[in-house]
Parts: sequence; C-alpha cells; structure tokens
Amino acid sequence: MAEDLNEQEPTAEEKAKFEADVLKAAEDAMNLDERRETRDESVSGSECHPEKQSDEGSSPDAAAEQPADAASEQPAEPAAEDPTAALKAALAEANDRNLRLMAEFDNYRRRTAKEQLELIETANGKLLEKLSEVQDNFERAFASENKAQDLEAFEKGMQMIYNQFAKILTDAGLEQIDPTGAEFDPNMHEALMQQPSETVPEGHVVTVFQKGYKLKNKILKTAKVIVSSGK
Repeated sequence: MAEDLNEQEPTAEEKAKFEADVLKAAEDAMNLDERRETRDESVSGSECHPEKQSDEGSSPDAAAEQPADAASEQPAEPAAEDPTAALKAALAEANDRNLRLMAEFDNYRRRTAKEQLELIETANGKLLEKLSEVQDNFERAFASENKAQDLEAFEKGMQMIYNQFAKILTDAGLEQIDPTGAEFDPNMHEALMQQPSETVPEGHVVTVFQKGYKLKNKILKTAKVIVSSGK
C-alpha cells in the first residue's frame, strides 16, 4: 500500500499553483521591460530636440555661451537589466518552491500510510486477542480432566463458549443475515433453487441453507436460500 502511495503524481492543485507562480514571474519581467522601454523613449525624445529645450529655457545668446561638451557632463544612464535573467531567476525560485512542496507532501503521505497500517494492525490485534480467549475456553472444555459424563452440562458449556464468540463478532460490527420468510433480494441472497410452498408467498425465502454476513453496511457473504415459486 505504501509503495502505491509513493508513486502518486502531484495533484491538480499543486500543478496549478506551480503554473501560476511561473506566469506571475513572467508577467513581472514583462512589466519591468515595458517600464524600461518607456523610460528609454522619454530620454531619447529629449535628446532628439535640443533646440526646443534651448528656446524654452534660454535665449540664443545664452545657448551660444553654453560649452559644447555640456551633454557630455550629464550622468550616464544605468545599464538596463536583462529581463530574461529576471525571468529565469523567478522561474528557478518557483521551481525550487514547488520541489520543496512536493518533498513535504511526499513525507506527509509516507507518514500517513504508516499510521494507517499501524492502526489496522492494532485493530486486528485487539480482535485476535479476544478470539484467543474463545480458543482457550474450547481447549479447557476438551481437556481430559474437564470432560463431563453429563452431556447436558457439556452442551451448556459449548453454548456459553458460542455466546462468547458471537458477542465478540457482534462487537466488531459483524451482523448475521437470516432472511427466512423475507422477500428475495438478489443483492443479499443467493437463490439455489425454487420450490412450491403452501404457506410462503411467491418470491419469498422458504429455507435458508447458509446464513449471510455483513460488516456495517457492506455485504461480506450472501445468504444461500430456497425461494418459493408459489402454490
């Protein structure tokens, strides 16, 4: 069981979260690239029309007095960051986060599977412990020193052991199916044959050859019956 659980693929929610992280990183990189392109266009536009800035800011005489290398004194624009590198970094971060999430989920799945197996084994252990008491009672009843000459007393002892055994099964959730006289149900009964009956209506159980059993609401074994065909 544990091996099957270990091979389970990531769920749809985990895949969707990973794809959303990648898309968000791509959108952030694209928005950063657009802001830089807008800023570059603004700077290039101001450099293409120096005469307009001169007319608005100063007279022709003042412009003539400006040194020829004024533009060279302006601070250089910082180099634009590569958007591809930012996208790769965001993708690597999202991938790393997804890998950590998958590792944590795998550890949780292993731990849960182990706890379930231990719970099943513990439950079976308690049931077997109770059944072992029934076995002990049978061994004491059949011991040579406990054999009674009185068959009635022996039968009474066997009945007590049977009642103990039946109570253990009932407490564990086992329920016996005895459909005598009930309407035939193919989901719970297995028809061995049909026979006419003066007292049992058609389609109802006349005789039960073997009783059925169910655990809670689950059928473990169907009852084997003879169904009435009517008069």
